[in-house]
Amino acid sequence: MSHQTPGAAADTAEHLQGAVERVTFHSPESGFCVLRVKVRGQRELVTVVGSAATVTPGEYVECTGAWINDRQHGLQFKSRHLRVVPPSTLEGIEKYLGSGMVKGIGPHFARKLVRAFGEQVFGVIEHAPERLLALEGIGPKRQARVTTAWAEQKIVREVMVFLQSHGVGTARAVRIYKTYGEQAVEYVRENPYRLALDIHGIGFKTADAIAQRLGIANDALIRAQAGVRHVLQEIAGDGHCAAYREDLLTAAVKLLEIPEPITAQAVEVELAEERLIAEPIAEKPALFLAALHRAERGIAEHLARLSGPPRWGHIARDRALPWVEQQTGLKLSESQREAVAQTVNGKVTVITGGPGVGKTTVVNSILRIIRAKGVKVLLCAPTGRAAKRLSESTQVEAKTIHRLLEFDPRTMAFKHDQDAPLDAELVVVDEVSMVDTVLMHQLLRAVPDHCALLLVGDVDQLPSVGPGAVLADMIDSAAVPTVRLTEVFRQAATSQTTVNPNHINRGPSPETPGHATRDFPFTARTSPQEIPPKTPPLVTERIPKRFGLHPIHDLQVLTPMNRGGLGARALNVELQQRLNPTAEPRVTRFGWTYAPGDKVIQTVNNYDKDVFNGDIGRVLDIDAVEGIVAIDYDGRRVEYDLGELDEVSLAYATTVHKAQGSEYPAVVIPLGMPHYMLLERNLLYTAVTRGKRLVVIVGQTKALAMAVKRLGSVKRLTNLQARLQQAVRGEPARR
Repeated sequence: MSHQTPGAAADTAEHLQGAVERVTFHSPESGFCVLRVKVRGQRELVTVVGSAATVTPGEYVECTGAWINDRQHGLQFKSRHLRVVPPSTLEGIEKYLGSGMVKGIGPHFARKLVRAFGEQVFGVIEHAPERLLALEGIGPKRQARVTTAWAEQKIVREVMVFLQSHGVGTARAVRIYKTYGEQAVEYVRENPYRLALDIHGIGFKTADAIAQRLGIANDALIRAQAGVRHVLQEIAGDGHCAAYREDLLTAAVKLLEIPEPITAQAVEVELAEERLIAEPIAEKPALFLAALHRAERGIAEHLARLSGPPRWGHIARDRALPWVEQQTGLKLSESQREAVAQTVNGKVTVITGGPGVGKTTVVNSILRIIRAKGVKVLLCAPTGRAAKRLSESTQVEAKTIHRLLEFDPRTMAFKHDQDAPLDAELVVVDEVSMVDTVLMHQLLRAVPDHCALLLVGDVDQLPSVGPGAVLADMIDSAAVPTVRLTEVFRQAATSQTTVNPNHINRGPSPETPGHATRDFPFTARTSPQEIPPKTPPLVTERIPKRFGLHPIHDLQVLTPMNRGGLGARALNVELQQRLNPTAEPRVTRFGWTYAPGDKVIQTVNNYDKDVFNGDIGRVLDIDAVEGIVAIDYDGRRVEYDLGELDEVSLAYATTVHKAQGSEYPAVVIPLGMPHYMLLERNLLYTAVTRGKRLVVIVGQTKALAMAVKRLGSVKRLTNLQARLQQAVRGEPARR
């Protein structure tokens, strides 16, 4: 090694070489790393700051850069170029293998391998893995696991180096490898825009950055096609099933910074290849992603198919209603009687209404009457928590829609569809406001011709996270028989958690009692900066002590957005520090740190693992050697590779959208003017209806008033309402 006297600034490039003893910090997103390096001739370890796609203790680094004396961290070598090479010393090889970078090899097994094979150990694992079987404790299963993991990490590291060389973070290299296999780099070179379509967490801008470095022209048609699809997917991400053609072209031109004729040509190519579908909405030209167009059209066709009388025949209203009231000991209101009578004598029925109006009583009454006829009934809901609540309230097994349809990972499709329909004569779906266009289509495909359908939900809640406004469109179309429950029952009317949501729906501000012994307190704050410090103590101390509630199991913080001081991300970090500060081991991936005991939420559907967007779990344990994090979902253990942790996030606080379909003993809602764009009545209504015993709003009076006053500012662009009206009139669906 050659360098100037430590501490002296150097204008000329210096060189440093040594073995990595410890990786103090490494960001997979940016590659930035802080390393402690053992340099020959130096007694103390040297701090090296630089950038590397991947770096592991035991590896050797060759650096070019300069010494700096950092005011906070002291003397360190700031590397402009850092090259990582495999370790060559036995000590380095053992540290490298034992670091956990290869699944199945921990420190103990690394020592055993190095003692047995010395400097040839890498060659043995890669080219002669059968020799591993000679070691004590190594059987065929472990040998296969180690050799597979070794091959995988080699390709993953190749992907990482490729991504970083094109200025892109390497955090999702494992997911890229799992999607494309050994040809990952080749596939990405061929068409980098496929990353935005195929890889969760990689958007158009990342793919575009790689494409430009690979020399793809700014006005290339392949780029314009990807940009048009990206804009339409972003619009679908906001809940719309389509975009007006003019709006789509304007947005694409702005994103791509290329002339409109090229984007218009890209649209025509996408239409010709049937990835986009053109269809007017209210006589204005619009464009759909093909899957959403197919799903919308399918919903209308299947609901038309399911019309007609029920299989079990006519049930006399004047006999059935008194009988069920006698059976349950409950007197039904007029709207409840109408809902029961309509459903037991109809084929497809929608029942909607807010909290306290007796939707559960109606469903139980219907099930009593129908099951007395020997009718086979299946119950389902969009989320695990909603399905569990439905089971508890009806005493009949209920499943999530995904589990009811049985996803088959081998075929990447549901087992139940029009060719293998559900075995049922009545399907009951709860929390239908959460069901998006694609999922509703999947469900309806699997409902046989003879089967009746009952759809139950609160149309005043937020629409589904996914595209569409299925429940609202069904009701607004007047094509699907609908009963709206309106009477709030006396026992429910004594609770502010029932009364206030109905106040909110009518427009005036909710009751705001001034003391915290009531079940709906509002803690007023004059500025948004005062809200974040107030929220965590409520969750961790005040509410648990006053109401005897568990701060993790019973309380949920619900916020309108993810970002900012009042967002879920910042609140989660603070709540994790207070509620789970010392648990070990800890692992950091994709911007989150996890430890055993942490409350987490699944953020995308994962059919292979049978966990879905919105499922809440707890971290059970972390195996650093195997690179696995185990999470418990309602008693079921699900394992994640470290590279799959972008599918989850902390859940001490979640967005209101993510809480749809769930109920909690208590919810705490921070509400401030920084949420301005999201402050709408249906969002506040959805938030406050999540709390069963206690709803606490901490925020600005102005923000609360705005949320109550403001109706949904943007109606989702769909064509389902018109399709349903056409289907009822018997008109053929547009192709």
